[in-house]
Amino acid sequence: MEEAIAKAGALIEAMEYIRKFRGKIVVVKLGGSVLDDTILQKKMLTEIAFMSTVGMQPIIVHGGGKAITKAMNQAGLEPVWVQGRRYTDERTLNIAEHTLVHKINTPICTTLAELGCKPMGLHSLSSCVLFAEALRLAGENGRKIDLGLVGQIIAVNAELLKTLCAAGNIPVIASIALDKAGGKLNVNADSAAGKVAAEAAAEKLVVVSDTHGIRTDIEDPNSCVSSVNQEQIKDMIATGIITDAMLPKVEACLSALDGGVKKAHIIDGRIEHSLLLEIYTDKGIGTEIVKN
Repeated sequence: MEEAIAKAGALIEAMEYIRKFRGKIVVVKLGGSVLDDTILQKKMLTEIAFMSTVGMQPIIVHGGGKAITKAMNQAGLEPVWVQGRRYTDERTLNIAEHTLVHKINTPICTTLAELGCKPMGLHSLSSCVLFAEALRLAGENGRKIDLGLVGQIIAVNAELLKTLCAAGNIPVIASIALDKAGGKLNVNADSAAGKVAAEAAAEKLVVVSDTHGIRTDIEDPNSCVSSVNQEQIKDMIATGIITDAMLPKVEACLSALDGGVKKAHIIDGRIEHSLLLEIYTDKGIGTEIVKN
């Protein structure tokens, strides 16, 4: 009986949020173990299916770094990293595209369909909604560092995304973009998610990763911050608290907020029901980033 009462209480708590977010777009960036563990992925996609069922309009953006590296190793290629980004030549791009589309995007869509949803895979082999230009990093003496076929997002086909969402579809976007000449560029999935959230006028961006959120002490799991604003984030970047793999996630959140998104969240996809707990409960479970 107590368990049933607790469940009923949780539904009442969720009702306010369900009503508030009905008809609103929420961008969910999938990464980390969720993409590598089929059981975790099924659980996360079930939560996204729930969001769709109660009237939210989810958009999924995914990368696939570990799977791409594994596929490259199987092909006898060793990844080359430049300032934390994968150097991408034609062969690497072909492997990345095949992995993102056939090994990640298609199975996500298949699972969502099995859960009663209407997924729409959007990628460079179908309808691509991401457009980019070549990314050049700043090097020493003002020189630009060439990353090969790596891009930064300059535009998103937001009208298509909004149309699909309004029709009850769940767009599932792989992180390969087109350039002005119709060529293909590998793009960072976190950055893509931030841009998609901004351009699609999303209510929220949720970045699913393998960390509980932002920590003030990277070595202390109990130092996770539940809520932080843009200025505090910038201070944490400047003082070196936020570095490495967390940096592109945080930058994506800031990009989304600058583009009009009301809140961004970073959550651990390995925690049971982390997505629903972050969106539909008072306390949440990760770090929310809000405007100043």
